[in-house]
Amino acid sequence: MPLLLLPLAVLALLLLFLLLLPLGLLLRYKRGRARQRAFGWIVASNAWLMLVSVLIFLVSAWASGTWVPHALPWAASGMLAGAVVGLAGVGRTRFEITPGSFHYTPDRWLVLLLTAVVALRIGLGIWQGASRLRGMNLNAGLLADAGSLFAVAGLLMGYHLVYAWGLRRRWRGWRAGNTQS
Repeated sequence: MPLLLLPLAVLALLLLFLLLLPLGLLLRYKRGRARQRAFGWIVASNAWLMLVSVLIFLVSAWASGTWVPHALPWAASGMLAGAVVGLAGVGRTRFEITPGSFHYTPDRWLVLLLTAVVALRIGLGIWQGASRLRGMNLNAGLLADAGSLFAVAGLLMGYHLVYAWGLRRRWRGWRAGNTQS
C-alpha cells in the first residue's frame, strides 16, 4: 500500500516546488537589489570563482555540442550579451565609499530584468516539458531550441563575470585610496 502513495508524494513535491518558485524568485530579487557591504576576500573570491565557472560552462557547452546542435555558439553569444549587460550593471551600480567601508547597491531595474529572464526561462522549460508529455512537436521556432537554455545561462554567466570583476576593480581602487589616507 505505501508504494501506491509514492506517485502521489512525487506529485505533491512537484506542486510544492511550483508554488514556492515565485516566492523564491521574489526573495532573490529583493536580495539582489539590496545594499551590500563589500569585503575584499569575498569580492576577490567571487571574481576568480566566476572565471573558473565560466571556463567550466564553456567546456560543458562544447561537450554538449554532440547532443545539442550549436550549443557553444549559443553559449558564447549569451555570454557576449551578458558581458554587455554586466558593463551596464557596473555603470549603474551605486557605490557608497567611506573611509571605513565600501557598500554597493545594484540597479533595481537591471536586477528585475535578470530575474524576469530567469523566470521566463523556467516557465518556458515547464511549458516545453508539459508539451513533450502531451506528445506535441516542438521542433519549430527559436524558443523550442534547446540551445536557448545555453544562451540564457551564458547571459547570466557573462553578466556575473563582468559584474564581479568590475566590483573587484572598484573595491581595489577604494582600498588603494583608503590605505593611503
